Amino acid sequence: MRADGEEAALRDYDAIRRSIEYLTDHWRDQPTLDRLADHIGLSPHHLQRLFTRWTGGLSPKGFIQAVTLDHAKHLLDQSASVMDAAFEVGLSGPSRLHDLFVTHEAVTPGVYKAKGEGLTITYGFHASPFGNALIMITPHGLAGLAFADPGKEAEAFEDMSSRWPRAHYHPDTAATKAYAQRIFNPDSWQAEQPLRVTLIGTDFEIRVWETLLKIPFANMTTYGDIADHIGKPKAARAVGTAVGKNPISFVVPCHRVVGKSGSICGYHWGLTRKRAILGWERGHAGPATS
Repeated sequence: MRADGEEAALRDYDAIRRSIEYLTDHWRDQPTLDRLADHIGLSPHHLQRLFTRWTGGLSPKGFIQAVTLDHAKHLLDQSASVMDAAFEVGLSGPSRLHDLFVTHEAVTPGVYKAKGEGLTITYGFHASPFGNALIMITPHGLAGLAFADPGKEAEAFEDMSSRWPRAHYHPDTAATKAYAQRIFNPDSWQAEQPLRVTLIGTDFEIRVWETLLKIPFANMTTYGDIADHIGKPKAARAVGTAVGKNPISFVVPCHRVVGKSGSICGYHWGLTRKRAILGWERGHAGPATS
């Protein structure tokens, strides 16, 4: 049974999710707060408070502006200098001050080829700002982070466990709780105590995922830019496939990769959730990141 706080978090995300879907479908009409609140079934005052608290300061109108194509294009126009600096300084640079500070290691190629045989993965489901989160850890750190809509937890687990079918899976929400609390709480992101991550994939996939870790918080880049930065300028499609296979959502920020035009596309856990994460980041980035 979930604690009251977790139930409240999931209810909050459900209201946010439905709001995002409505705003995405009707943004050209510039719906008023009253109209949105009526659709969601909340008072305008309650919805405004929920939205600004959840995003870290953005109103529904500010949120939809943060996830529009125009905003994405603006960020991509800046991305050459921002991304070059980020890739030069790596994880320790000033562009990561608001981000999860991550230290990572890859499992041996043998473990990956053996489909996880000999590896014990502990897992648990926890409420998050983006719905039910499946946290999967090894003795070396976080190995998987997925999201599940209500009633879809079994499907999310099957999706993730099929990536390493020969691993041993052990449910233990007490063991994974500390990871969930840290990952989704910006106040706990500290460079002095980096989050430990285990990358389990092919050599190429790991190169792509390591590159994702260098995308600054609340910024965006394209598949082509990532291909350029790993020295494979003609491999944008292969990069897209690797991004789609990223097993550690949110922490390894595949949500920050968009189409060449700035279109928000291609997220394994749903485009509404991708918009939610991008808008949440924008709200928590503060006035300095735009």
